[in-house]
Amino acid sequence: MRALVIPVLFFIGSFAQAATVESGSKAQYVGGTLNLKTGRDVALRWGDVRELEIGAVRVPWRQVNQIEYGQKVSRQIAAAILVSPLFLLNKTRRHFLTIGYTDAEGHQQAVVLRVGKQNVRGMLASLEARTGLRVAYQDDEARKM
Repeated sequence: MRALVIPVLFFIGSFAQAATVESGSKAQYVGGTLNLKTGRDVALRWGDVRELEIGAVRVPWRQVNQIEYGQKVSRQIAAAILVSPLFLLNKTRRHFLTIGYTDAEGHQQAVVLRVGKQNVRGMLASLEARTGLRVAYQDDEARKM
């Protein structure tokens, strides 16, 4: 019996840890109305039932009024010139998330973040569920994910 309990406890503990990791992500601040330097890494956390956390900024879910997702696809031209023309066959995708919200004073604010592709689907589903808004996709490629 003891041999069975330890693996089960390990499995439950690792599942709980995976659930907390999935509710947050590193992102890169690309632009918007926050007083942050462009290119700065920020923590993006959407697991809290009360608010969204973007770096040091906390936004209550009811104040989020826009969610937009898009991709930018580019080819590695510099690598193709310097290393091999085969790099032209390789596409690089960058994933961008735009969040619009009203601040405590009632002013409209916006944040554009570059996010990793690892958990985009889960992040977008969670944002839709918490805000009640639909994600606006910039194009059909972004919708495919």
